Formats: sequence, C-alpha cells, structure tokens
Amino acid sequence: QVQLVESGGGLVQPGGSLRLSCAASGSIFRINDMGWYRQAPGKQRELVATITRRGSTNYADSVKGRFTISRDNDKNTVYLQMNSLKPEDTAVYCCYAAAITTSSLSQVNLWGQGTQVTVSS
Repeated sequence: QVQLVESGGGLVQPGGSLRLSCAASGSIFRINDMGWYRQAPGKQRELVATITRRGSTNYADSVKGRFTISRDNDKNTVYLQMNSLKPEDTAVYCCYAAAITTSSLSQVNLWGQGTQVTVSS
C-alpha cells in the first residue's frame, strides 16, 4: 500500500514559523510532482505550492516570499517551510504526490490525511 504521512502542524503565533513534512511510503517506483494544498473553514481548497522532481517550484501569490517548498527524492519526502505566518494562513494543509507505483508502473495521485495549522495569538 502506498500512502503519504504528514507531520509538523500545530498552533503558532502570528509572525511565527512552522515546517510541514510529508513522506511517501510503500511500493513506489518514482514520484513526479509533489505539493501542498490547504483548505480553510468555509473556503475552497487552495493550491499553496508545487515542486517538480527536478526542483522547479510554483507558489500561490498569497504565500510568495514567506513559504518555501523543498523535497528529498531519496526519502520521497516533501517539505513546506512557512515563515511570517498570518492568521489567514490558518487551514488544514494536505500534501499530494504524483507517484508511479512498482506494481502498475502507472501514475497515481496520492493525498495525505491533512494537518491542522492554526495561526493565532
């Protein structure tokens, strides 16, 4: 079974930092794109950041200059470093991975279970 497991969410004061991690496990041949989405209560899911296997990144305008996405291909892990956090960053953050499994050698989209990030004083 292939799955994504997230960690690193929590409560932080405005201006603070958090680092999210998301590790893929199971019978994985290769992971292509990885990224993070978030969803706040009453709002639509929003793309936060993406990263290709080669390291090309893309960010939502609302997080540019504050968030940094990175990955470790050897560990099948993606990270999201979040600095200068604002109350409006409060949401459930979910990671995703476009993975090729060893069983099928076809690409499947994997999703993490989500981790809560709350920015509040």
